[in-house]
Amino acid sequence: MPISAAQRAALLTATTVLLAAGCSDGGDEAADPSTPSGSAGLSAQKLSWAPCPAPSAAEGGGEPPSALPGGTAWECSFLQTPLDWSVPEGETIELALIRARARDKDRRIGSLVFNFGGPGGSGVTGLPGFAPDYETLRGRYDLVSFDPRGVGRSEPVECATDKELDAYYALDFTPDDETEERTLSDAQKKYAAGCEKDAGPALPHVGTENAARDMDLMRQVLGDDKLHYFGISYGTELGGVYAHLFPKNVGRALFDAVVDPEAGVEEGALGQAKGFQLALDNFARDCVDRGDECALPGTSVAEVESFVTELLAALDKKPIAGIGDRKLTQTQATNGIAQALYSKEYWKYLEQGLDAADGGDGALLLSLSDSMNGRGQNGSYSNIQAANAAINCVDFKERYTLGQAKERLGEFREASPVFGDFMGWALSSCSQWPVAGTWDHPDVSAPGSAPILVVGNTGDPATPYAGARSMVKALGQGVGVELTFEGEGHGAYNSGNACVKKAVDAYLLEGKVPPSGTVCK
Repeated sequence: MPISAAQRAALLTATTVLLAAGCSDGGDEAADPSTPSGSAGLSAQKLSWAPCPAPSAAEGGGEPPSALPGGTAWECSFLQTPLDWSVPEGETIELALIRARARDKDRRIGSLVFNFGGPGGSGVTGLPGFAPDYETLRGRYDLVSFDPRGVGRSEPVECATDKELDAYYALDFTPDDETEERTLSDAQKKYAAGCEKDAGPALPHVGTENAARDMDLMRQVLGDDKLHYFGISYGTELGGVYAHLFPKNVGRALFDAVVDPEAGVEEGALGQAKGFQLALDNFARDCVDRGDECALPGTSVAEVESFVTELLAALDKKPIAGIGDRKLTQTQATNGIAQALYSKEYWKYLEQGLDAADGGDGALLLSLSDSMNGRGQNGSYSNIQAANAAINCVDFKERYTLGQAKERLGEFREASPVFGDFMGWALSSCSQWPVAGTWDHPDVSAPGSAPILVVGNTGDPATPYAGARSMVKALGQGVGVELTFEGEGHGAYNSGNACVKKAVDAYLLEGKVPPSGTVCK
């Protein structure tokens, strides 16, 4: 049976996804890192906070956020920011913000700004969903998040209708012949053209560097001398770029589920292929260890994974019943598997979904795939994937044709028998993007910054553990402080591990920096 809306919300954590591997932009090259982060007029603006409305369709829809323990209500507002930070006095756009005020007003440190990743995830809907995990931090911080430019309620990029997206996500993204390659290429071209038509002149300006400048303006308007920051997944990349641009403005900053800032498009995709394969290995090992309690066939990791690859191969030839008149395809099944690997808590749904699909019922795996793609039960899509594509393709310079992606499939298949093909072909996601990219990889060097706590999870499928060590090195000596969590899933703070929570809370609430190299198990 399909998982509930609440379960889908919890699964929708955030990172570069299978169908939109990291790509990039050319709108920020004229920006000077020393440029003040806002004109006098914009930095002096007053925010008009009001009760939060129901999330927009682009944010995923749903009900207005419920009050927090003690009755604290969520408040929402809009921040005016330049469309193009190289022309700070020019046209402006609105960014949607949300906050919950600190409980202890007398000991309040300031605002703690969250970015939950994607890129493309809505912070306005994400923060209330995860707020119970941050109730300790709300003791001394106003919890604040936002929809970055191009996302959710902040001038969202939308590339296709809901009906068109149903067809797009059902396509075969691992073509087996020239006909399927042409079909995929045509679909990518149509999708990119739809993004350009919708976003128009704003499309070159949705990149990470502009978003980092938005955050510094946000800091000023919120009244904080320093930016206190909690970045997850892509949010660590955004935080790293912010630290590079504004090192003296960094307050207490946490990077969790860390993107490797030294990796280009291909290196990042290959790392994710290995990361998801590792998570699948761990899932299969857990299944084998439980013996007859596990519904999947096989008495070894290899046998369980052979069952998975054979199921996907069968779906490539013939999709099965899914939800309503929508069938489960190989692409959607692979997406669903990946989505469930983001958290060990959802391994049970993966087991159930694979077992059901083997019996001809693809509803659960399709529901998991829908979660990754931002599809609600009513058939409406959020803009998470459109924003993901737009931001990635505006950030990274490299453009791989389908032919160039095809040439690299061997290395990707070696990295992952299950996810390699998808990650390899996905290199071509930005091949027909109408805007040029900005960088080979982001510069996050931040000499002079306050210490930044960088938390890596050894079992993270989406942002492999090596990224944390790379981020520490790239931030520079005396800035990055490494904390390792030996666990499963995407991210560490929300994992429930007491050691991680204690270390992070002590840092963010009391300023106590743990020794670099600390390990939590």
